[in-house]
Amino acid sequence: MEPVIPDLRAEPRTSAYAQLLEMQSLLLEGSDDAIAGMATVSALLHHAFGHLWTGFYRVVEPGRLLRVGPYQGSLGCQEITFGRGVCGTAAAERRTVVVADVHDFPGHITCDPRSQSEIVVPVFDASGALMAVLDIDSSVPAAFGDADRDGLEKLVAWFARATYVPVPA
Repeated sequence: MEPVIPDLRAEPRTSAYAQLLEMQSLLLEGSDDAIAGMATVSALLHHAFGHLWTGFYRVVEPGRLLRVGPYQGSLGCQEITFGRGVCGTAAAERRTVVVADVHDFPGHITCDPRSQSEIVVPVFDASGALMAVLDIDSSVPAAFGDADRDGLEKLVAWFARATYVPVPA
């Protein structure tokens, strides 16, 4: 039986991410399957923090196109081009992007009108190639900060050992 995902909304973020890293390690021990990892990380984060949308956009055409992968929450956009919106910007620039107010982000893609803030973290494989981005939307303005950036970057570091072959476009 798998462990129950705790509600960590009231926990200090540093402590919450430490707990999630421990759960991720236990749940994915012995696995190198990137898709299983994406599904697991999405579920952990979504249920621990009660986010609006939590999931991955996979690189299907390097330098050009992202496609929705495992996620939790409302429907996501099916495809996002590099450089477009928060996800495409994070992919093109290979850096974490934190947006306190999505309405102030030029070119923001509105998949769910309830979204108020967003964080997108690039996910790299063992060779350093971009394999995906982790996208989290919140219905709360300014929901993400430095502790989220640090904690999420530590969680996605697991993927540097995962195996993943992009699906042809």
